[in-house]
Amino acid sequence: MASTIQALPTEVVYLITAGEVIDSLASVVRELVENSLDAGATRIVVSIWPQLWRVRVADNGCGMNLDDLQQAAAAHSTSKIHSSADLWKITSLGFRGEALHSLTTLADLEIFSRQGGEKAGWQVVYGNGGEVVQVEATAIAPGTVITVANLFANCPARRQGLPPTAQQMKAVQGIIQQIALCHPHVTYQIWQNDREWFTICPAATVGQLLPQLLPQVRQADLQEVKLELPQRQNSALMLVIGLPDRCHRHRPDWVRVAINGRMVKSPELEQTILSAFHRTLPRDRYPVCFLHLAISPDQINWNRNPAKTEIYLNEISYWQEQITQAINQALRISESNIKESVHTTRVSKLLKAAEEKGSYNLNSKNANCDTQYYLKAVAQVSNTYIVAEHSGGIWLVEQHIAHERVLYEQLCDNWQLVPVEPPIILYQLSPGQVSQLQRIGLDIEPFGEQLWAIRNLPGMLQQREDSAEAILELSWGGDLQTAQVAVACRSAIRNGTPMQLPEMQKLLDDWQRTRNPRTCPHGRPIYLSLEEPALARFFRRNWVIGKSHGI
Repeated sequence: MASTIQALPTEVVYLITAGEVIDSLASVVRELVENSLDAGATRIVVSIWPQLWRVRVADNGCGMNLDDLQQAAAAHSTSKIHSSADLWKITSLGFRGEALHSLTTLADLEIFSRQGGEKAGWQVVYGNGGEVVQVEATAIAPGTVITVANLFANCPARRQGLPPTAQQMKAVQGIIQQIALCHPHVTYQIWQNDREWFTICPAATVGQLLPQLLPQVRQADLQEVKLELPQRQNSALMLVIGLPDRCHRHRPDWVRVAINGRMVKSPELEQTILSAFHRTLPRDRYPVCFLHLAISPDQINWNRNPAKTEIYLNEISYWQEQITQAINQALRISESNIKESVHTTRVSKLLKAAEEKGSYNLNSKNANCDTQYYLKAVAQVSNTYIVAEHSGGIWLVEQHIAHERVLYEQLCDNWQLVPVEPPIILYQLSPGQVSQLQRIGLDIEPFGEQLWAIRNLPGMLQQREDSAEAILELSWGGDLQTAQVAVACRSAIRNGTPMQLPEMQKLLDDWQRTRNPRTCPHGRPIYLSLEEPALARFFRRNWVIGKSHGI
């Protein structure tokens, strides 16, 4: 029989290859903007005419000379790698040499470019397959302008299969935002149908840039952490999180991970981020978090996906550990992230915590830890809120949920069940309730008709008069952490309970040492801040003496 396996025609091979790289307007924008960044651009202008299937990207990068322009659209031509060994030294966004060549098989391609030291630039028009069909000297500012026209004109089925224009433009906006997060020092100006659509201004840090992308988030709602990792050569971790007491999302759409300047999909790292925020957010809410890892290129394989969004990352467990530690650091309260903008002579010196212990049991397993305290208890309001002073203003701390956070983390660290005698007797438990109590470790056995004896219970409930009600509450379902939250909530000091200053100070000290002090395990904010600059503005302390009194 004749062979049924045949080599594909060259034009079919080109179309298949192009489809792996260029599959939409958004992918055209991504490839061209990444090339601009590789050229060192600090200003990038993207113009799109979606109904005309036309895209133009202009930048102020290093530009190309005529020799480079004549090779730029040839198959697999690139200045960024030269051998197989270079695949493990990749520091650029593009390196395969596919994008421009693929565009010549799917669209009309024209490039204007001029290098900084040259007196003039060049206009080059490319034909199908990347061959040069027109060259002309031209006046142009240093940099590069690439125009892609009639995209998918030779593939009408591809056009018909793409989403509506509005959805495609939303994808373009998402691509630009992702790139801007990874490269915040660049100006991005986006035009649609000859009208300015949006602009992203450059910022020194991602935390300063992010409010441009999420207008409902203020910079004060964010916390940034940058860690150098000397144990890993050429590696660092940059993290921006939305403080859980100030902002969160209905969907996990702002849990973003980037590696070496490119946004990637990493389910393992994304799940690590979500786990680190567990029991800090309200139910069915998700964090705002952008993680950017700088990793030695030899630890990454970029060739898992044509769009380079999925990668193989070596030693992923190490990075998961570093991410968890960084998020924990960002969530803690310290002098550096108590939002203060001025130091006055009255509050410039941090006040030491009270040494006396209160009569209410607020013991912490870290009670002897040499921790610096930043809050001083000064009063109690409505037997519910602790007024706390710090070097930049005052906070109102809700005593019940602050203590709930303390107790919950103690329970997570040391879930201790203690024997109880006589046993606690419960009546008419369903089989599901019995199984639930057994699941969280309680010793339960029949004690007669419709009676059950509980012979141990969580240590915090041992001295409580309502321990039977607490056990019944635990029987209604949930995992061990749910039980720990319930025990912490029932055991915490209740609102309406009077407290003396030493008791309040002890609670503040224990609370500041917790890993996630900003919210209770249910996601409720624990404190309200009134900062010194805001107080000064409210009381108009910046008025000029004399004029303020009408003199």
